[in-house]
Amino acid sequence: MKTAKRVLAVDLGASSGRVMSAAFDGKTIALEEAHRFPNDPVRANGTLYWDVLRILLEIKAGIRKAAADGAFDTLGIDTWGVDFALLDAYGRMIGNPVHYRDDRTDGWECLFDRIPKEEIYRITGGQFLQINTLYQLDYLVRERPEDIERARTFLMMPDLIGYFLTGRCLNEFTNASNTQLLDARARGWSDALIGKIGVPAGIFQEVVMPGTGLGPLLPGVLEETLAKPAGVVCVASHDTGSAVAALPVTGGGDALFISSGTWSLLGAEVDEPLTSAEALAHNFTNEGGAEGNIRFLKNVMGSWPVQESCRQWAREGKAYSYADLDAMCLASSPLGSYVDVDDPVFIKDGNMPARVVRACEQTGQKAPQTPGEVVRVLYESLALKYRAVIGELEACTGKRYTAIHIIGGGSQSELLCRMAASATGLPVHAGPVEATALGNASMQLIAAGELASVAEARKVIADSYPVKTYLPEAGMEEAYGRFESVVLHRAGAF
Repeated sequence: MKTAKRVLAVDLGASSGRVMSAAFDGKTIALEEAHRFPNDPVRANGTLYWDVLRILLEIKAGIRKAAADGAFDTLGIDTWGVDFALLDAYGRMIGNPVHYRDDRTDGWECLFDRIPKEEIYRITGGQFLQINTLYQLDYLVRERPEDIERARTFLMMPDLIGYFLTGRCLNEFTNASNTQLLDARARGWSDALIGKIGVPAGIFQEVVMPGTGLGPLLPGVLEETLAKPAGVVCVASHDTGSAVAALPVTGGGDALFISSGTWSLLGAEVDEPLTSAEALAHNFTNEGGAEGNIRFLKNVMGSWPVQESCRQWAREGKAYSYADLDAMCLASSPLGSYVDVDDPVFIKDGNMPARVVRACEQTGQKAPQTPGEVVRVLYESLALKYRAVIGELEACTGKRYTAIHIIGGGSQSELLCRMAASATGLPVHAGPVEATALGNASMQLIAAGELASVAEARKVIADSYPVKTYLPEAGMEEAYGRFESVVLHRAGAF
């Protein structure tokens, strides 16, 4: 019998992180959670930071726990996108990494006075979002030039963790493609664009593809964690890149995916960037894929408003589980009230239920009064937004899609999956839940020669984890008409 190959997937999300152990026996991949920890941002003196050293401490705790169960061969790191750290000439961080929900990018559109949107999109194919790295760096150039002057190294969050563990600095392709600074066709940094915002091009590192070896764990890390020598591999380090690498599609052809979590990343894989006027008008992005291809998608709000609503209700002394909210949602009557889940008002932390109520009142709709009604408004609005975005996607690609694959944590929500199927009129195939960790582990196995390609990894994953299918139900066609008039027509074109 083949000895199982064991790798560790460090998967850092916007609300929690974990270290997962993956064992491959030649036929299936088995996952086991070694360590899970909260990943809560910290607000200090008006700025929202990532507590990156606490994250590092927790990762080391996870490595220690995994090592206690036996040796592992390699380790890979994936995280959310857009956020970064700057290092000085001594390799020290210039301040703690700032959270993308911080308000320092308010007024981000001022950059377009210097660089037209059309030029940025032609080069990068990147979706225009306030949170993007481009606008965070532009803020530093304007308001904190001393930080830019001291900077010698730019690292995205997974690159930074990799540096802490190995001492080596590289920029991985899939995460770099989320900065809106990467040349989408050349698959390298756009020196011209970087120069126009006033950042020295020399701080950016070599862009490497998933599967590249970063280096061995530092001796000090091995001593702290009691681990045996092991290497770190650059996987598809943007969590959506890893999740899509685990898409359980085995028959070829085109697959429509939604990587569902705090955000919903809705799109399809293409071979080359799509930067047409229509793609720009609909604000789609071209993100790097695990094998150098392109994930043509749109960032849609995911479970964040529901998560933040839960936090608000907890602050008010009413703690609800997601199962509680689903039950209350089903028990509440449909209001026929909808919001644009991508309205900037829903991006920041705070009293989310009050914002939902206000948004409904401002559009002349009935406002939700109970937690169940708030959740119903949010879930139905999200499902209907999926339908709108799929229509835009098909217009840009010239293809018709016949099914949706929902992967990641959101695939566990039977309520949302059912609503998505009914709103879009397409069957929804839900799972695997642990798509990101599986994609992370798969790229390590490909780097080790255990798997030949992403296509082979997807077949193994499909054989390892069941998928649940939800078929469309009648009842949401009329709802979409109202959603169009209340939300889409008011929002207007991009």
